[in-house]
Amino acid sequence: MLRLLLRLQISASCLWLGRSEVVTSFESSCPQFFFRETPPNEALEPENPAWICQHYKNQYYFATLYDRDKRIPVYSAYLYQPGPGKRPKTWLVEPQLMGSVYPKTMEREWTLLNYFNVSLEQLSKSQAILRDYKNLTGLNRGHLNPSSHHNDSSSRVATFTLTNIVPQDEKLNSGAWKNYEQQTMMKMTQGCNNTYVIVGAVPGNNYIAKGKVNKPSHIWSGACCEVDTNHRKAWAVIAENDKNQAQLLTLGELEDVLTDLYGRDQVSLFDSDCPRE
Repeated sequence: MLRLLLRLQISASCLWLGRSEVVTSFESSCPQFFFRETPPNEALEPENPAWICQHYKNQYYFATLYDRDKRIPVYSAYLYQPGPGKRPKTWLVEPQLMGSVYPKTMEREWTLLNYFNVSLEQLSKSQAILRDYKNLTGLNRGHLNPSSHHNDSSSRVATFTLTNIVPQDEKLNSGAWKNYEQQTMMKMTQGCNNTYVIVGAVPGNNYIAKGKVNKPSHIWSGACCEVDTNHRKAWAVIAENDKNQAQLLTLGELEDVLTDLYGRDQVSLFDSDCPRE
């Protein structure tokens, strides 16, 4: 009996290594991932949003606005801090999207099924699960916040939550978008002290997993770089999610394109001190 209790204590402590927190606003909980602590305005917010401060091993690593209905992230925001390291292999999900009674932890599906008596059907009502991304044709799991933009193993693992993933065209993901993430970002960030990045997905008209998970029509990214206390620069990119092409834009141009695509109020991704031209 004593051995069993000890084993349960060890298991419980392991479950709390990775934490993610569903919050009421980014400003009050994890504003550090946004330039001047200013998240995008409400023009991108879905009908049923979840604000997630992605937390792992007692540290916040990025922020994600999640669309509970379409089961994809609207955007993920982070600081660009690339470094060498291995790509993680373990995929995680967000128990708290099922309700506040569940742990504020990024966890493997296996852990939830075996330790919290949660079924896959129950989990899939609030978010995408691994089986939704199986047997895809021409699509794969596309990170918004890529693991390669982080400089240690914990921060890279934190990006491997399905709340940071969209169905992305496989040629785009391994082609033009990868080139932007790895080559263009490296060139554009030369001379930057801090680079704030927001990567998002525009919902499309098509779905995978029998209509559960939306396939975005476009993938986009905007960056705001602090060169020093008085100088900043910005740039952006957008790609249609069925072509292996990525178009470089100014930040202002991206905001205008997103405004047209969403058909709502004018989109603002960063604080006004970030240059639009």
